[in-house]
Amino acid sequence: MSAVPQEPGRPSAERYWEERYSSEVRLGRGRPNVVLAAAVTGLPPGSALDLGCGPGGDAVWLARQGWRVTAVDVSPSALATVRADADGAGAGHLVRTEQHDLGVSFPAGTFDLVSAQYLHSPLGFPRQRVLRQAAGAVAPGGLLLIVEHASVPPWGRGAHPGLTLPTAAETLAGLALDGAEWTVETAETRQREATGPAGESGTVEDNVIAARRHG
Repeated sequence: MSAVPQEPGRPSAERYWEERYSSEVRLGRGRPNVVLAAAVTGLPPGSALDLGCGPGGDAVWLARQGWRVTAVDVSPSALATVRADADGAGAGHLVRTEQHDLGVSFPAGTFDLVSAQYLHSPLGFPRQRVLRQAAGAVAPGGLLLIVEHASVPPWGRGAHPGLTLPTAAETLAGLALDGAEWTVETAETRQREATGPAGESGTVEDNVIAARRHG
């Protein structure tokens, strides 16, 4: 596991996410994101990069399908959960964890699948640059899959007044993909039903962007 470089005076992303994941160990654990599972089902397993993996629901599921996964997060507690769950699923040999603050460092290499699922942060975070780096990490013939919040859930509007989230078209434009090198398979907004922290239910929107690099 590689170390997270620290910058003097920079707010600690590691501290924020470590506090969150050490107190909410079930958050995102044990199940893959639905869009990811649908996009990957039927693809031949290869190498995968899971950015902001959290406790590893996606990473462990991918490994169980035969993918070789590099799972990346800034939280040591989240990465420890990934390793424990991968070992428990008999897929530990297919999962590598790397600790990165993606605003500072990015994993090396190229991958057949690069997944960025809800890669948002309340801290200062160069999200557009990181997503461009994600695109750069896709191997020829590989798939870039981004799923992001497109709306604030009803139970979160009081805490995030006036928050503006990107449209799918805006996120896609920010990637600056060369049409001679990429085919955009999906760039759309989808609705789903979600449950809030107090059991509330409501309709939320997600942007889904899937693009394949030409082989």
